Amino acid sequence: MDRATALTEAFLASLAPEDARMVNLRQAVEEVAQDVITVEKNNPDWAAARVLRRLVEPDRVISFGVTWVDDAGDVQLNRGWRVQASNAIGPYKGGLRFHPAVTLDDLRFLAFEQCFKNALTALPLGGAKGGSDFDPTGRSDAEIMRFCQAFMHQLAPHIGPDRDVPAGDINVGAREIGYLFGAWRQSAGIYAGALTGKAPSYGGSHIRTEATGYGLIYFVQAMLERLHISLDGQRVAISGKGNVAIHAARKAIQEGAQVVTLSDTSGTLYAPDGLDHDAVDWVSQRKAEGGDISTPPAAFGATFCEGTQPWTQEADIALPCATQNEIDETAAQSLVDNGVRLVAEGANMPTTKDGLRVLRKAKVTYAPGKAANAGGVAVSGLEMSQMSHRRFMSAQEVDSALRTLMADIHDRVADEGQGRNGVDYARGANLAGYRRLAKAITAQGVI
Repeated sequence: MDRATALTEAFLASLAPEDARMVNLRQAVEEVAQDVITVEKNNPDWAAARVLRRLVEPDRVISFGVTWVDDAGDVQLNRGWRVQASNAIGPYKGGLRFHPAVTLDDLRFLAFEQCFKNALTALPLGGAKGGSDFDPTGRSDAEIMRFCQAFMHQLAPHIGPDRDVPAGDINVGAREIGYLFGAWRQSAGIYAGALTGKAPSYGGSHIRTEATGYGLIYFVQAMLERLHISLDGQRVAISGKGNVAIHAARKAIQEGAQVVTLSDTSGTLYAPDGLDHDAVDWVSQRKAEGGDISTPPAAFGATFCEGTQPWTQEADIALPCATQNEIDETAAQSLVDNGVRLVAEGANMPTTKDGLRVLRKAKVTYAPGKAANAGGVAVSGLEMSQMSHRRFMSAQEVDSALRTLMADIHDRVADEGQGRNGVDYARGANLAGYRRLAKAITAQGVI
């Protein structure tokens, strides 16, 4: 057993029992610790400050009940959380997700990851995550509005433009952000940037909705440029049909790639000659309507492969944009067998430890979500700046800034991850994020 593995196992054993039982949190912590634990132990100040242990333990976890009334007049109860992980480098920042499967384990791991992701942007942003087990499926606009207002009634005392700035995430889009912001503004009695993802009509940034997907493609282009390869003509397999997948597909097509798949939980939409913008728009519309993608119009030249993942199709590049742990050992081997040479994560932690082992053995270039999908939080940071200065950027200005930010993140990560056999982007992302956090935490003392 090498030193890093031994130290990582000892570190995991030292976690509080309730933390150790959180499967997703433990997976995220182990992945980071394996790369940074020896760096911490070799720096007396960082070791004495117990930087990594302090990042695992959030500053606070806010848990609350959400009581609201549905359209039938019946009282409904949900549970809400906000995990404020670290504000060592800026106000807490991270999304809110509404989904019946949301657990505190999910939010703890996401908040931990968010600290590293936000540190990589070089913007003054701390890490947080939140959400509720509320299921918006089948709910009317009025019910969603009442839920958002009730949720914000509980959350409002804990957030603000210089304290904690939530954004959208799964099932929390422009509509929900609008309802949440309206409720916060009324509660606080002031107008300020307490949430990002707002519409431009009331202080939001252009292309915030597109930012994570666009940023993913810009990061991939930077990876390819380092290998002297163009994205033009590359076959790209994308999983998911949500916001990140749709906008990654649109930008990839715009940049000349052949997007051969999108998917949902029931199967994969496969177009051997590539999907066009009309096909992507159709998938987006089906998502908005709550429908599946099993019956594509014949004009799209696509077939629906029920019960399959995108990774069973031939491709050069894979972009997992659906959910965590979707690329396990079997899926990773399918990627290798079907010719994929580059994987960049659009979702949060979609690749398991065993899946990553397969990719590395096959020498597939791999970029973790904390680097590759940082475009959303990067534009959220730009939105916060625009709100503070009361000067708003055009869509073209934001897009240009996003491209530059993603290229900078790539270069920062690549420099840290450069080794004899090329760039280890996962290690580079963990090290670059950790170093910035460690410097800030130790500089501010034990508080």
